[in-house]
Amino acid sequence: MYLCGITPKPTDRFGRKNLALGKVALGAENYVQWEYFKSTTKLLDELKKKKYTILAIEQNKKSKLLHKIKIPKSKKTKTALVFGNEVKGLPKIILKQTDKIIEIPMKGKKESLNVSVAFGIAIFKLS
Repeated sequence: MYLCGITPKPTDRFGRKNLALGKVALGAENYVQWEYFKSTTKLLDELKKKKYTILAIEQNKKSKLLHKIKIPKSKKTKTALVFGNEVKGLPKIILKQTDKIIEIPMKGKKESLNVSVAFGIAIFKLS
């Protein structure tokens, strides 16, 4: 898992545990491998060099519905999912770096999901 920008990290700059994050992560922060990048654009550049397919999960006029997306699956396929802020979404500069923009269909008046819920839906469907 790559954490970028203002996303909280499991540890502070001195290596001490982030107690607030630990409270909501319920210990998962001890088992999930993570790395921090200050710049999402630089991270995506690195992943593209490593031949990752970059998928943004976002509502956008160019987005394709999640249930209509087919991702080729093989041991050589590497895919990165990019999620943005629950209110502002992903910036245009990030969307331009992605290979596809995928939208989770929603009903009703709300237009955003908690990022952990969106991740769960996307990873279930794509895997």
